Amino acid sequence: MKDTNLELATFAGGCFWCMQPFFDNTKGVKKTTVGYIGGHEANPTYEDVSSGSTGHAEAIQVEFDPKVVSYEKLLDLYWHNIDPTQVNGQFVDEGTQYRTAIFYHSDDQKRIAEQSKKALGLSGRFDKPIVTQIVPATVFYPAEEYHQKYYLKSTFQYNMYHDNSGRHEYEEKIWHK
Repeated sequence: MKDTNLELATFAGGCFWCMQPFFDNTKGVKKTTVGYIGGHEANPTYEDVSSGSTGHAEAIQVEFDPKVVSYEKLLDLYWHNIDPTQVNGQFVDEGTQYRTAIFYHSDDQKRIAEQSKKALGLSGRFDKPIVTQIVPATVFYPAEEYHQKYYLKSTFQYNMYHDNSGRHEYEEKIWHK
């Protein structure tokens, strides 16, 4: 039985493997699923999306309890783990399938995301404009099972990818992590 008190948040931030650990380790997040959203082909595969021809972005869908963790907090986590100024890519990954986007599920999420993006742009932290899209959520297609919790299933391969992606160095430079 589905918990009706839970809400969904969907974020595209480059490689979906790198998005899952920090959301999984956030109190109030009940479930995360990596997958594909924002494209024009039904039931795309990883190979389809990787080709860049389907219009989908690699993304993560977060099921959360808003009484424990706010949408604002999830947005803050998201901003701290992406480069919102990079067009059609994230770090070493390039292509529209790696674009950044916030896929809102309600007018309230849209408003909060737009306010958050505006505040980030005015923060003075970035020397380029924030290009992350804020668009309505469309059909979300879960990725193949071997991609789910990849950081736990294939720790060595995940760490090799993550450690060489440029993500960590960027986070350290911008956010002093």
